Amino acid sequence: MHTRGRMKMKMRMYQWITGAIIITMVTSLMLVYSNSSSEKSSPPPSTSTSHHPVSRASATKKPQPKLPTLEGYTGVMDRRSLKMHCRTCALVTSSGHLTGSRRGEDIDRSECVIRMNDAPSRGYQQDVGQRTSLRIIAHSSLQRVLRRQQELLNTSQDTVFIFWGPSSSMRRDGKGHVYNSLKLLKQLLPTLQIYIISRFKMLALDELFTKETGIDRRQSNSWLSTGWFTMAVALELCDRINVFGMVPPDFCRSPLHPSVPYHYYEPFGPAECSMYLTHERSRRGSHHRFITEKIVFANWAQTLNIHFYQPDWKPRAFSMNRSVTHSPTD
Repeated sequence: MHTRGRMKMKMRMYQWITGAIIITMVTSLMLVYSNSSSEKSSPPPSTSTSHHPVSRASATKKPQPKLPTLEGYTGVMDRRSLKMHCRTCALVTSSGHLTGSRRGEDIDRSECVIRMNDAPSRGYQQDVGQRTSLRIIAHSSLQRVLRRQQELLNTSQDTVFIFWGPSSSMRRDGKGHVYNSLKLLKQLLPTLQIYIISRFKMLALDELFTKETGIDRRQSNSWLSTGWFTMAVALELCDRINVFGMVPPDFCRSPLHPSVPYHYYEPFGPAECSMYLTHERSRRGSHHRFITEKIVFANWAQTLNIHFYQPDWKPRAFSMNRSVTHSPTD
């Protein structure tokens, strides 16, 4: 009996010691993990008398460059200005000239890829690439973008979205219906990077159009296009702009110009030149000055780092007084 009792006592002692050892080991591991984590978050100050070896990685690590602030593009919730910069940008239009171009790899090699409105890349990768760094969206295109939410608002792509629209739609006092929709979208998808062009910036871009063309947008009852805002953003964002799918200003004057759809993703939609000429000639109702804007872009490219591909063309000076809208056939 005494022998059996001693055996039970030894077993209890063994279990207690084993348990204590396990608890001690777990506690030690937790302390080590905690210390290593705190060291990573708060590195010890260096001193001139320190003899600790410095790793090659830390010695050669370069500090990240400070991104420039782009004023006039403000966060939809926090109102912070956009901070972004790209050495090379591919500005991808929605033109039917991109269909069958196989420019996708050239586009994706750029540091940043800029797209407009609801233009898709899925299914068109060979021609337009698959990356999207920045998407400029008109207030009138918001619903189309929301209908294709799974593709266009994919948070894994880390895309920046900039929306533009009249102040009546973008006001933040509860009466701007587009702003209200963007605010709700941000609440539902908080990781989305959503910015809007401020009223001050919109007025500045209006004045820029008047300065470059001599045309008052309001008096001529016209709207600046998403292409205008996209080029304006790109000029602030990019060191070099490679434009894919934009025709020269006089392209539609030639009776031999190829007929392509206005949008590469709407092959049975209106023809591009028909759309350009109809809007350019219109004097009633809201319309865009597509060709006039292209004259400005061509003139800017004389001195700025802007290049045009698909179709490939070298920019030359165009006069605003010279008619580029006449065409024997549309």
